[in-house]
Amino acid sequence: MVADELGQKLHDRATRGGVLSAEERGQLEEWYAKMDREEAEMLGLAAPANTTDELRAQVDSALAQLVAAAKRVQELAKENDALRREIASLRRQLIPQPAPQSV
Repeated sequence: MVADELGQKLHDRATRGGVLSAEERGQLEEWYAKMDREEAEMLGLAAPANTTDELRAQVDSALAQLVAAAKRVQELAKENDALRREIASLRRQLIPQPAPQSV
């Protein structure tokens, strides 16, 4: 278990751009987790139940939604292009045509 004083010193170094060794980064992460647990207990929150697999599933779901949204945007862009062409064609039809002149 990482002592609060050490955790605070490591946090201070890390946030000021200091370089931490792999061991120190591990200690800092452990201290952050301890602080998160204590904060959750103070606030009466349940401990986070998200496992790595759950988080991956959430990311996969978000990516699927993003892909679907991107596909819909592409479809709308194609529909907009078709409508622009149709509008241009209709505008050309509305331009009064000069009457044929007899020679």
